[in-house]
Amino acid sequence: MAGERVNLDGEAVRPLRICVIGAGGFIGSHLCERLMWETAHRVLAVDVYGDKIRHLLQPGTTTTHPPWSDRIEFHKINIKHDSRLEGLIKTSDLVINLAAICTPADYNTRPLDTIYSNFVDALPVVQYCRENDKRLIHFSTCEVYGKTIGSFLPSDSPLKNDPAFYMLKEDETPCIFGSIDKQRWSYACAKQLIERLIYGEGAENGLEFTIVRPFNWIGPRMDFIPGVDGPRDSVPRVLACFSNNLMRGEPLKLVDGGKSQRTFIYIKDAIDAVQRMIENPARANGQIFNVGNPHNEVTVRELAELMTDVYCKVSGNPRPKVATIDVSSQEFYGAGYDDSDKRIPDMTIIKRQLEWEPSTSLYDLMEQTLTYQHTTYAQAVKTAMSKAIVNN
Repeated sequence: MAGERVNLDGEAVRPLRICVIGAGGFIGSHLCERLMWETAHRVLAVDVYGDKIRHLLQPGTTTTHPPWSDRIEFHKINIKHDSRLEGLIKTSDLVINLAAICTPADYNTRPLDTIYSNFVDALPVVQYCRENDKRLIHFSTCEVYGKTIGSFLPSDSPLKNDPAFYMLKEDETPCIFGSIDKQRWSYACAKQLIERLIYGEGAENGLEFTIVRPFNWIGPRMDFIPGVDGPRDSVPRVLACFSNNLMRGEPLKLVDGGKSQRTFIYIKDAIDAVQRMIENPARANGQIFNVGNPHNEVTVRELAELMTDVYCKVSGNPRPKVATIDVSSQEFYGAGYDDSDKRIPDMTIIKRQLEWEPSTSLYDLMEQTLTYQHTTYAQAVKTAMSKAIVNN
């Protein structure tokens, strides 16, 4: 167990009882690791699945990771319809809500599930926190910003390169979405509405809250590999999608030419920021934080090229003759898809409030992540491919 630590203001960090909703997911599993391995906090881990935190639910015995089994409890709960959730929140000091449907392929094909998951199912969590005077850290998304102002300028306008037209600021940037028939925005709209409700609860009823807007957090255990630990015909997010293509020796599919620009941040850097939010409530309460790495900006096409280079290095495979192919968004995602041109976070607020900034380069985070992907999945992918050939 960690010794006494102090926060950014030199105050002792007292051990908290933290209810982590969505603890079994990608972000949740890394957050639980940090809380177990480096702090004295207790965790009530809430999720339907616990595979990604199974290693934390066993007694720790090593010198590096001493016993923590008495500080974490797993509660298999579907928050849609389980009265036990309120009881867990009542006994907690802090609630962190990570539960969401957050895969772009689902936004078009499952818009109702997406809206219910990200807004309706989050309402009771906010209500329980308000009624029981519990602090809430709610995970939103960078997608609440929608399209940049610059995306509406002529393609040859020099203003497109002016940060005022594309840099995303928590307290200034307007949220601009596509038309209603573009169901891709169902996720962003639901997330924005729950943000507004939480902000309103803070203003009217004194709810202590922090809202997190992640910008493409990347690392081990992200998403799934279709046909291995997820449905064969499902489409995960870009890192798992490209990883799957690389392990199968297939060209990486670039939607609409891969022109969109994104930033990527290593999960461990991002968890550093979340830990500061947890342990510095006076600095984090009432704040909305972008959490990303504006220095790791690439187009999706550039990302595909980088991932190909890195995967060839970590796997020892030769570089494919055809590394990428272009596909339309309608072909890949179906009708109703739309996208933003850039997502570049302004980091002013989080630097000022939490004295935090990321440190891992894009190459380094890709090397660490793809090493994990190759070690964990490559053989299973080969086996799945062999079975598919036999069955056909």
